Amino acid sequence: MPAFTRLPCPLPGVDIVSADSAKAFPRHIHDEFGIGRIDRGAQKTASGRGMVQSVAGDVITVNPGEVHDGLPLGDHGRAWRMLYLSPDLVGDLVADIAEGRAVGDVEFHRPTLHDDRIAGRFESLFHAMASTPTASTDTLRVDGALLLLLQSLLQPRAVALPAIPAGIAIARSRLDDDLTAAVSLADLAREAGLSRFQFLRGFTRATGLPPHAYLVQRRLQQARRLIALGTPLADVAAASGFFDQSHLTRHFVRCFGIAPGAYAAALR
Repeated sequence: MPAFTRLPCPLPGVDIVSADSAKAFPRHIHDEFGIGRIDRGAQKTASGRGMVQSVAGDVITVNPGEVHDGLPLGDHGRAWRMLYLSPDLVGDLVADIAEGRAVGDVEFHRPTLHDDRIAGRFESLFHAMASTPTASTDTLRVDGALLLLLQSLLQPRAVALPAIPAGIAIARSRLDDDLTAAVSLADLAREAGLSRFQFLRGFTRATGLPPHAYLVQRRLQQARRLIALGTPLADVAAASGFFDQSHLTRHFVRCFGIAPGAYAAALR
């Protein structure tokens, strides 16, 4: 099996990944809720919820937009599986699970859990999603397993997300609104009404990433969406703000561990 494999899934809004690698992932973000399990080896992860270690059998989680990394422990890497669930998909279920709360009111509190009941629910959902349904009962199985797993993991948000200073928010919106624009640190700082150093420090504190790293992450998330729509890779690169396809590939592999072409092939 390749180090990273994207598996087909019958349910829209879900990405399924199986991996076995000693790769160290740099700080990055996902737009989705991530739920997974370590199958072999161990890793440590620094995130907004602190530094944690996960070993074989543990369930691991990540919230949308949460800056995190992934470093193997030991020389032989680790194997793991992940389900990435779109916020829209989770949002459709949250009201049922969390007494009328919206998706923005809930989160995964614990980045790693050693819990046999939750692990069992993950296994039920993973295997239901990773097999193509042949009858309506299979869809029923997926829906039920997903609800049970999310009910086990989602909790009301412990604290409100800190407000981002207005100037930083304006500059971040400028990056989000046009991923292909050439922009300098001086431009963003001027828009925020700050010196370049004040802006760099404030943006990193507010988002967890320096401005350029943040922009690269937003471009990568855009690239994934376009690839899922069947857009040719050269067009994906241009529309996402990368210099060319090789530039996209370099960043895509560094972040996701799989080349854009292989990711696209897994969608077919």
